[in-house]
Amino acid sequence: MDNEYLIKERPIKAIAIFTLPIMLASFFQQFYTLADSAIVARFVSEKALAAIGASYALTNVFISVAIGAGTGSGVIISRYYGAHDYHMTKNSTKISLISFLAISIALAAIGLIFSTSILRLLNTPEDILGDAKTYLDIYFLGLPFLFCYNALSSCYNALGKSRYPLVFLIFSSALNIALDLVAVISLDMGLAGAAWATLISQAVSALLSFIILIRLLKKLDSSPFGRFSFSELRKMGSIALPSILQQSTVSIGMMLVQGVINSFGSSILAGYSAAMRLENIATVPFTSLGNAASSYAAQNIGAKRVDRVKTGYRAMVILTVLSALLIFILFNAFKNPLISIFIEENSATAYETASEFFTYITPLFVFIGLKMITDGILKASGNVIPFTLANLVNLSIRVVLSYALSPIMGFSICYIAVPFGWIANFIISGSVYFSGRWKRKLGIA
Repeated sequence: MDNEYLIKERPIKAIAIFTLPIMLASFFQQFYTLADSAIVARFVSEKALAAIGASYALTNVFISVAIGAGTGSGVIISRYYGAHDYHMTKNSTKISLISFLAISIALAAIGLIFSTSILRLLNTPEDILGDAKTYLDIYFLGLPFLFCYNALSSCYNALGKSRYPLVFLIFSSALNIALDLVAVISLDMGLAGAAWATLISQAVSALLSFIILIRLLKKLDSSPFGRFSFSELRKMGSIALPSILQQSTVSIGMMLVQGVINSFGSSILAGYSAAMRLENIATVPFTSLGNAASSYAAQNIGAKRVDRVKTGYRAMVILTVLSALLIFILFNAFKNPLISIFIEENSATAYETASEFFTYITPLFVFIGLKMITDGILKASGNVIPFTLANLVNLSIRVVLSYALSPIMGFSICYIAVPFGWIANFIISGSVYFSGRWKRKLGIA
């Protein structure tokens, strides 16, 4: 396949070819938490699963910062690559990786210092607080590896080489599951063993990914890496910071909602944790299409092929609708066996919580897909304010409804509010895209 297929091939073909490896890689990335949760639930206890769930919203904040920062660097690298400026492609990659490492070390230190305080602030039940802290502290030790892997994946995607992260993740996911089984079952390390297995797997994946990327960049351009450029860092930051704000505010909103959920006790929390693991898998096609939208649009903008962005968007809408239909059919057909991976049917409260959550949310996944691809186009074109505003509205709806109505409606409002946020987000971002206002940032009327 031509390295410039994103700017040459028919849009729906190019997007499908580019998205599939991202999607498969994301599925395998979910195995990290899926394997931890399933093995811990089966071989440790339901409370151990709840402990992972209690820290989930907080860990998601840090993952969102990594993804948001990766979006900023990926857009800039894609533009240079689309414009055939390979020296700057290479140098921007270097700046991105150094910045990611520095940020991740600082965040890991903050997390280790304040983990207990944050868990208490989130109303984490006392009977799982110790386990939740253990899992979270080991997670923070591995944060630099998680950040670096996300940075490297963004670089590969910016170069149109989305299959590389897939290969690394297949290997590291298999390693993670093997280490989980050894640490949790053979060595009887419990929840801590699952956390250490994840850390080691992420470290191996990040190291392999880095070595291969350096070799690819040297083939792309033989000149030495340039000096660290703060002007390039500012350029990345102009896109990355709003993207980080957008990603992290939504995750902070989820963390605030987690505080409501935690107050309902460890059984509800275990059911919610299982449902969230399944939701993360179900939404992989949509997050993958959103990432593809950014890289596809950015490369075509860099190549002065803005006309292909609109054609590509229509193709992504078709792929989003088809994905939503397929997920609805599959996940409803296999809902009970999937929930049973994490929860025994005799754990009535936890099982019912997960079942109700998933029955409600699956028909509405199309809205998160439409939101993701539209936000992806806006990010690639530099329209960071509209999609940031859209996601803040998304966040506000979920938090306000959860806190205001949970005393009346109970736990259910925490998931009922979710699609309302997606729909509002899409309406705001979509109004900017469909009106054509997104082109003004590019100097196009």
